[in-house]
Amino acid sequence: MKIKVAWIGKTKEPAIQALTDEYLKRISHYAEIGGLTLKDEASIVSLARGEGRNNNNRHNNNKSKKDRHKLVLLDSRGKQLSSEELAEFLEREQLNAMRLLFAVGGSDGFSEEARREAGFTLSLGKMTLPHELARVVLVEQLYRAFTIIKNHPYHLGH
Repeated sequence: MKIKVAWIGKTKEPAIQALTDEYLKRISHYAEIGGLTLKDEASIVSLARGEGRNNNNRHNNNKSKKDRHKLVLLDSRGKQLSSEELAEFLEREQLNAMRLLFAVGGSDGFSEEARREAGFTLSLGKMTLPHELARVVLVEQLYRAFTIIKNHPYHLGH
């Protein structure tokens, strides 16, 4: 399984980056994963479409399906999943063999256009979180989901 986690804007808190890197490293034992800092929402949509990081690269519109990603937006209006349900979601997507792109927006969230582009919209809960903290919660939950799938004791011990 190939996963990218993308966020808009540079990380202001070194502790946030350290936690993000730690969980990405842990997840790498279960799946191919990478974290990306992107400048704007258009870059996320472009990446999901398989156009790469360069939004002006319009000749890539006919890229094959393997270059595309299923866009999973983090949004308060999305579907709330338990850790076990997130693990089930990852297992289903693994069977579909489509790359996943989890995207954390900036402080203003995502536009309606981005929501229409999304293959799934995920909510981390009803509480409002700073976008940098939401990223850490997301990567921790992705790690937890993989430990559930692999029957690793992390999920039950924390």
